[in-house]
Amino acid sequence: MTVDPAARGVGAAQVVFVATNRVPEDGPARFGRRRGETDHYRRYVLSIPPDRRPGSLEWPPPRAVPDPRRHFVTIEETAYASPAAFRAALAASLRPSRRGQREAAVFVHGFNTNFAEGIYRVAQLAHDLEFRGTTVHFSWPSEGDALAYVYDRDSALAARDRLEALLEEVAAAGVDRILLFGHSMGAALVMEAVRQARLTDSPLMRRLQGIVLMSPDIDVDVFRTQARTVGKLRQPILVFSSERDRALSLSALIAREPNRLGNLSDLSRVADLDVVLVDVTAFSSGLGHLTPGTSPQLIGLLNRAGEIDRAFNSDAETRIGLLPGTVLTLERATRIVLSPVVGLQNALRP
Repeated sequence: MTVDPAARGVGAAQVVFVATNRVPEDGPARFGRRRGETDHYRRYVLSIPPDRRPGSLEWPPPRAVPDPRRHFVTIEETAYASPAAFRAALAASLRPSRRGQREAAVFVHGFNTNFAEGIYRVAQLAHDLEFRGTTVHFSWPSEGDALAYVYDRDSALAARDRLEALLEEVAAAGVDRILLFGHSMGAALVMEAVRQARLTDSPLMRRLQGIVLMSPDIDVDVFRTQARTVGKLRQPILVFSSERDRALSLSALIAREPNRLGNLSDLSRVADLDVVLVDVTAFSSGLGHLTPGTSPQLIGLLNRAGEIDRAFNSDAETRIGLLPGTVLTLERATRIVLSPVVGLQNALRP
């Protein structure tokens, strides 16, 4: 992760606060795969290249000098010596949203992600989703190797206390609303940390606005126990799923089960939970493991957060008017199968 102050002004600047329990190293990623017992805190300013397609994340070729007109580049890095200093910086960054509340989005990366990759992906998501609050990233010690599934799973489980500690720092900074996003194996970490916070009656639960799980690599029965303990939140747990998610198909094969939560199509298995399943199969391509963050049409949908909130809290007839697709409600759960026939951006245009 090379810092290039000269990239300032070329593209849009995106600020990302980072907490990690990775062990520091001298390589370009700055923090490596090894699990540490000390939390490290950083603030990064990243340059988002102009004239790019929403959802894209362009990397420079190996050993090439990054070009800020085409590539994501780090402009500035700030290290904080203590949780208190990090918390003070978070507090200083907070600005009231159009709702008049101070918001923070906390992103947790998934399997096979090194330190630099996670930060650049979070910057891309925050920028493309037009999030106006404070952006925070928790980087747990992934191996960054497609063959290290068990190591990553254990690393995620070992990071539960560290993620909960970060969320408590965010809440203590004076945030009114925390939106918590987990991708892939990071979604399992999110659910474990929130479950733990509920069991300890952590003050952060009063600030938690909602949980969004993107392609969650979670056993469905495990998720059921987690969701029951987490209990009622301000909004239903939002799960983006795809039956074309090749990574989750492999994970299910390893686990010797038909589905993971992120490729579940049978709503009855979570019908008694306060959950909204958004099926994005029709938009999935390639590996299909981060469709909400890489599909321009779905990014257009997520940018209309007000309409989505109304859709999730309205009856089926209203939802169909706001979201192009079909809606099934069974007990407490809802499944929305999105359709690209008319294009999400046009369908949601006021």
